Amino acid sequence: MPKVGMEPIRRAALVQATIEEIGQAGNLDVSVGRIAKRAGMSSALAFHYFGGKEEMLLAAMRHILTLYGAEVRGALAMARTPRERVEAIVRASFGPGNFRAEVISAWLNFYVLAMTSDGARRLLVLYRRRLRSNLVHALRTEVPDPVASADRIAALIDGLYLRAALGGETAGDAIAHVLSAFTKEL
Repeated sequence: MPKVGMEPIRRAALVQATIEEIGQAGNLDVSVGRIAKRAGMSSALAFHYFGGKEEMLLAAMRHILTLYGAEVRGALAMARTPRERVEAIVRASFGPGNFRAEVISAWLNFYVLAMTSDGARRLLVLYRRRLRSNLVHALRTEVPDPVASADRIAALIDGLYLRAALGGETAGDAIAHVLSAFTKEL
């Protein structure tokens, strides 16, 4: 007999285990069995809740994006000027919750998965649209072409994540680099 109320707890444990396993491996070469073991359950339960590794990664990325979105919204609520809004978005992108090694690894693998997975591609498009929308809104009164500026800032954020994965950037370095480029736009 199934334990009532365990599904959300088990799903959350599997999502966290997925992020940790991908972070430890550095790639998608992890098995559902390893993820399930880290979560303290059987592979059969993992398959029951998610159906496979791709669905687990997508759930993990939805979780990461949910946390990121909450951090951005919180930072934007404190921002009073357009410049502060851009800074809030950049700082949230490289905040402690979003700039951990396992989260960076999950992001990089998510980008790779998006090349072949429709579900990952759709999720990536949603993220990019939201980031662009937030940046364009913040930049609309500050620069002649807010869309182009937003795209450049978003590209810098993505590129600095890549550098971080290769061990070349700290969060502070990344924030300073993006804000320096933004300042030159003004």
